[in-house]
Amino acid sequence: MVNWIETKVKYEKTLENGAKKVVTEQYLVDALSFAEAEARIIEEVTPYIQGEFKVEAVKRTNISEIFSSEEASADKFYKFKSAFITLDEKTGAEKRSNANYLVQAENLEGALENFKDGMKGTLGDFEIVSISETAIVDVIKYKQKE
Repeated sequence: MVNWIETKVKYEKTLENGAKKVVTEQYLVDALSFAEAEARIIEEVTPYIQGEFKVEAVKRTNISEIFSSEEASADKFYKFKSAFITLDEKTGAEKRSNANYLVQAENLEGALENFKDGMKGTLGDFEIVSISETAIVDVIKYKQKE
């Protein structure tokens, strides 16, 4: 099982017009602990950030699965909350259990399409409860070192 940990990195960014601005960017890291997540995000962003930066926050997320996209224009991440619907055999009542997914896409329509593609073959009935665009910049998956 994958543990997705959200990290926030704060640094001074040079904008296209040459102005400098302090920004905080969110990253999702596949890690077993907060310490591992912090070490991996530092290793990952160091080549891309000039000057000093600080890992501002590290927290667990409730993301069940991530549907990535290989498209170059897919630069946004959308959080989908879905409810799986099951029937209690004894009472006949509907039971709903929620799950959260992160979907990479260029826009909302693309995210919905990617989510539906990712959910193909799901055995249970489900419905989409909510969709929201996130501030996540990138997802750092675990890579085994050689």
